Amino acid sequence: MKRVAFVPIRLNSQRVERKNLRELGGRPMMTYLLESLAAAKNIDEVYVFCSNPEVEKYLPAGVKFLRRSEELDQNTTLGREIYDAFTQEVDADIYILAHTTSPFIRTSTIEQAVDAVESGEYDSAFSAERIQTFTWWQGKPLNYALKSVPRTQDLEPIYVETSAFFIFKKELWLKHHRRIGFKPYIAVTDRVESMDIDNPDDFTLAEAIVKAELNK
Repeated sequence: MKRVAFVPIRLNSQRVERKNLRELGGRPMMTYLLESLAAAKNIDEVYVFCSNPEVEKYLPAGVKFLRRSEELDQNTTLGREIYDAFTQEVDADIYILAHTTSPFIRTSTIEQAVDAVESGEYDSAFSAERIQTFTWWQGKPLNYALKSVPRTQDLEPIYVETSAFFIFKKELWLKHHRRIGFKPYIAVTDRVESMDIDNPDDFTLAEAIVKAELNK
């Protein structure tokens, strides 16, 4: 069974300028995730899928570069267009789609999720943070009733996708075009692993995490 990880990257980020190459703790932010993927014992190949070959010189050992069309760098480009392009070029039984905006995801978390999908018990996997607090949706309590407020520890937990990774079998994508299938494994991430860099404030917080060595 062939397991391939791919990391879509574009350098013309809008909210945090060139965030993939921006230094975090003295090295490009994107190298954190790439090193975690490259260290996974149950991943056969790791690719960076990018239109700009400039990123090649920053790739850690064990990570390959695959050039994609610049047409996929548009703000209107949908994720499924990128995933289609990659899966048509690189064959695999299991794909691990990962994002550099989650620099602190641990190799062990990735490995456990890959194992879960490979076991056949699950058809996919995704990373998520477990939230157990009072939540609302569409103007109403989501996981509790106002007339009977439970203890926090008795609340039904909510799982929030962190987008660090999505793992799916080849046939799931070909037949249904879904990165999360019908029986997914939820890889629960802690607060540090769940960090997602989406704006300048997030980057400032990530720098504080690295400085305090909370990502170790």
